[in-house]
Amino acid sequence: MIGLLQRVTQASVAVGGEVVGAIGPGLMVLVCAQRGDSEREADALLAKLLGYRVFADDAGKMNRSVTDVEGGLLLVPQFTLAADTKSGTRPSFTPAASPEDGRRLFDHFVASARKRHPVVETGRFGADMQVSLTNDGPVTFWLQVDPK
Repeated sequence: MIGLLQRVTQASVAVGGEVVGAIGPGLMVLVCAQRGDSEREADALLAKLLGYRVFADDAGKMNRSVTDVEGGLLLVPQFTLAADTKSGTRPSFTPAASPEDGRRLFDHFVASARKRHPVVETGRFGADMQVSLTNDGPVTFWLQVDPK
């Protein structure tokens, strides 16, 4: 599983001109399931994400997690993160999970996040989405949990 997280002051996702998810300060996370991923990888990525220290403490050091600051989470499915770009000028999406597995794992990820975090919003799986955000910092991290 891959999570590309961005610390934001605000973020939203719209589908067909309608906002389907929005948060204030927190993390906007692009989420991708890869071939071979299971609920185990999804759970491991979520645990890492919720505990990842990217928010400043009183001394200005990145020592606080989204859980610590009670920030929002905007989870957006994005299979293109799994693209193989090593050769040619067109990405290959062979490393990505099948659409069925991707949807199942994204839904599991969201359900688990909602059990563990108070503010969770989402994009819409398989939709053409428009994502808007104000990256705070900018702060962006790539988190990856490989299948065992």
